[in-house]
Amino acid sequence: MTVFHFFNCAILTFGPHAVYYSATPLSEYDTLGTSIKAAVVYLATALVKLICLATFLKVSESDSFDPYQEFLKALIGFIDVAGLYFALTQLTHRNISQNHKFQAVGLGWAFADSVLHRLAPLWVGARGLEFTWEYILQGLEANANLVLSISLAGLGSLMWLRKNKPKTLIPIIYLCAGIVATMPSITSYLRRGLGWHLPKVVGFELFTSLVMAFISWQLFAACQRPSA
Repeated sequence: MTVFHFFNCAILTFGPHAVYYSATPLSEYDTLGTSIKAAVVYLATALVKLICLATFLKVSESDSFDPYQEFLKALIGFIDVAGLYFALTQLTHRNISQNHKFQAVGLGWAFADSVLHRLAPLWVGARGLEFTWEYILQGLEANANLVLSISLAGLGSLMWLRKNKPKTLIPIIYLCAGIVATMPSITSYLRRGLGWHLPKVVGFELFTSLVMAFISWQLFAACQRPSA
């Protein structure tokens, strides 16, 4: 039963990444190499973030919300944006469209994040004798992160690769990218500052991810329309 629970949670956590790749044109255009390169860039970015967190943040003795520390975390979190910029603009890719490129990069980015932050807790905890909803919620959180990562990659594609975008949409693109990039700090405030429990936080993340995905899709479609 414990192994069955582990496999259920693992499929919920990592399965949507495989489904997204196989169910979209990404598999037809063989963008796996792009996703793997993006995952490697994510791992390097995570290492830089870890060094910065260990250097500039102090170890807190309590679990209370510290605005100064969270502000530093948010600034360090923008290293992810720099990593995405490198993955989208500096890596060599196959001759694929901008639409497929940002999806492949976002998919590899989200998969690497799930492996790095959720595989070990699943292996250690989900195989325990006592059933808990925590790891199912972590799987749902990974799904929200997948949507947010692809949305952030799409917004980054508009910022850095799309030259002829409408000027009226530029502030909205940057605002949405900033919201998605600071989502870890927002959820940290909800947990520590407002005392939200994990199910409520995950529900917020799922709802926000869908909203940001819809907005990003509309922005991408608007930027692809020929200008009058």
